[in-house]
Amino acid sequence: MKKYERRTYRKRAHAKDLISFHVRVKETDLWVSAASDLRKEVEGLVIDQRYQLEKYIQSHPDFLTTLRPYPIDIYAPPIVREMIRQTRDIDVGPMAAVAGAMAQFVGSRLLGMTDQVIIENGGDIFLKVNRQATVSLFAGDSPISGKLGFLVNPDRMPLGICSSSGTVGHSLSMGSADVICLISKSAIRADGAATALGNRIRTKSDLKKAAELAGNIEGILGGVAILGDRMASWGDIELVGL
Repeated sequence: MKKYERRTYRKRAHAKDLISFHVRVKETDLWVSAASDLRKEVEGLVIDQRYQLEKYIQSHPDFLTTLRPYPIDIYAPPIVREMIRQTRDIDVGPMAAVAGAMAQFVGSRLLGMTDQVIIENGGDIFLKVNRQATVSLFAGDSPISGKLGFLVNPDRMPLGICSSSGTVGHSLSMGSADVICLISKSAIRADGAATALGNRIRTKSDLKKAAELAGNIEGILGGVAILGDRMASWGDIELVGL
């Protein structure tokens, strides 16, 4: 049975020289760091994006429930169109990327108000800061959890860093990985692909296969998959000990 994990990892986050705050609107639960306190602005952006998403689901209920790629709809709101577009070729439904979509749409719009922003939405991150950053890998009860992180240079940002887990959290995964974490210029792409690859990891022998599959997904720059005491990594990433 999958274990729900309270977001205690947020207490270990340190966004130097930035102001951090929490915004929650219904199921959307964001931890935000920015150059100034933009709490009200973030809340307004979340409400706006959720309204567009919820109105679309009211008239297209299958968008919420399908686990398969969804047909292109040129009349859908921007967040819905991008969720469809980024997940159509990776064998998951569009809602597999909803957390990454919210992080990206809120974060990209905040960049019109601040030059630095970090949006964390249940392990899915939109990252744009003006210095080198380290993103820790949280993998539940794995002995590797919290021991490694991605080192990200500012010239690669903005960037999406998104995770899926078969053992921790409330999101749906068909696999058993403690975490699969992917990097992409699109947080939506990274979120959907992390779910797709996580679904395929059921034993430690699947880690290598997942790494090979990830290398063939357009737009995925690199990543890490962890199951128990085993790990696979691939792509253009730099791992550092913590």
